[in-house]
Amino acid sequence: MGGPEQDIRLLQGLKHSNSSMRLRAALAVGTTPDAQFIDPLIERCAIEPDFSVREMLTWALIRHPASMTVPKLTAELRSARTQARSQALHTLSKIGDRRAWPAITQALLTDADDEVARSAWRAAVALVPENEKPELARVLATQLGRGGRELQLSLSRALIALGEMIVATLRAATTDPDPRVRHHAIATQRLLHDPDAGFEYAIEEAKRIVALGGSGQEG
Repeated sequence: MGGPEQDIRLLQGLKHSNSSMRLRAALAVGTTPDAQFIDPLIERCAIEPDFSVREMLTWALIRHPASMTVPKLTAELRSARTQARSQALHTLSKIGDRRAWPAITQALLTDADDEVARSAWRAAVALVPENEKPELARVLATQLGRGGRELQLSLSRALIALGEMIVATLRAATTDPDPRVRHHAIATQRLLHDPDAGFEYAIEEAKRIVALGGSGQEG
């Protein structure tokens, strides 16, 4: 980059107490990529509290060769820090290199931390090979009914991204003993067939159908 002194300033900038300074440092690193900054960027992702800075850190990582970042990011998926895992997944989904697919484990897809799980769902649908889609759909379906509206919408979008192959999986889930699973499955069916339908409306409609003893399979 600009020499040893500037490199030191940028490394210090990534740790600065002021978020604007950290943002500026991440921007500078991404503007002129240098392999020596990959580790510091990934380390900062694990602890960075500011969303905008995290997005800039991800952008800076994307600017480096995937052959150098992907192995380090997949290693980060084994971190005990939830933010380290979720941010690494987020970055991998943005890079889109399918060599990362084997690292998207069932443990991540069902992680107890909602942000990790959500990031894993997004990464999985971005990276999954065609022949692995049925198994991914099966694992994602085990998460139906989980969390609040925002998390449920994220899962619905991930399932819908897999395409028509999820129809049978959703149909099976509409008869689940858990009403939350049934509601979520029916709402996802609605969104699959009508992408413009609001999720809140789809959930309320699903509740109405279940209350009337239906499974949402009639349409």
